[in-house]
Amino acid sequence: MALFSGFTTRTASHRLRQIVPLCALSLLTLPVQAEPTGKVDCIAPAQPGGGWDFTCRSVARTLQDLDLIPAAMQTTNVPGASGGVAYSHVRAKRATDDDLIVAASTATTTQLALGNYPGGDPDNIRWAATLGADYGVIAVPANSPYDSLSALLASLETDPASVTFAGGDVAGGFDHIKVLMAARESGVDALREIKYLAFDSGSVAITQLLGNHIDAFTGDLSEAKSFVDSGDIRLLAVFSEERLPGELAAIPTAREQGIDVVAPNWRGFYTAPSASEESYQWWVDTLDTLYDSEAWQTVMTQNGLLPFHKSGEELTRFVDQQIADIRDIGGELGMLR
Repeated sequence: MALFSGFTTRTASHRLRQIVPLCALSLLTLPVQAEPTGKVDCIAPAQPGGGWDFTCRSVARTLQDLDLIPAAMQTTNVPGASGGVAYSHVRAKRATDDDLIVAASTATTTQLALGNYPGGDPDNIRWAATLGADYGVIAVPANSPYDSLSALLASLETDPASVTFAGGDVAGGFDHIKVLMAARESGVDALREIKYLAFDSGSVAITQLLGNHIDAFTGDLSEAKSFVDSGDIRLLAVFSEERLPGELAAIPTAREQGIDVVAPNWRGFYTAPSASEESYQWWVDTLDTLYDSEAWQTVMTQNGLLPFHKSGEELTRFVDQQIADIRDIGGELGMLR
């Protein structure tokens, strides 16, 4: 009996020693809860009405409609310095926030490339996903004397200061660079004499255009489309490889007017630099699912966005190359800080 009892005790102890490490291992390998449990926040680094604001609000609405987030997503506008204020705010105050995404675009990478964000380093944030591309445009008021991009650029060849441009980006930003690239391609030498006024968003720049305070708007199709539909402005050119599909096919490309410039502006998001790996992957996966949905494809079509999707490491590599390319252009034009 004692032998049997001893055997039972030793066997139970042996089994217990086996079970405890297995339980500990199980606890170590359980996935950390990555999905937000409450309201999430999308920062639009500009005033309401611009491209970044559109990105946050349209994505928030579609995520909620598809039940891809557990609660509402609110849009917080943090304007200033073409995204620089929002960039600094996230790094300084929300660096570990798992429940945050920030709208970004080629304008963001341009500012980082040219050194326009104080202490800005592309490695200080994490690129999550792109959800389409918005091609650059040049627009004028409906009553403008310029009826083509070629005619407008001809004026610059005669007098580089004869046309005043405006966009929702700082001087030296991507909106500005689009004009300089087109002017250089047209044969304008005195690029620094071209007038460019910077505003906090594309909508503000278009308001100035409608008030006849400037001659031409340089921005993206999504910012200008509603004003084109209302007949208030005309598009002289779109910076795409070829004409866009559907009703947008009426817009001539810069290429077909002899200006070989292509300027896509991707729309997407970055996350807080020190957020958890689990939350970062959740955002990547969720935005991948959103992009593949029929609902988001409809949003893209309605707003002139063309297919363009990269996420995670693939997007990081793409952004690194884009930043390198913009630095090359900025260096040639003396824009690097």
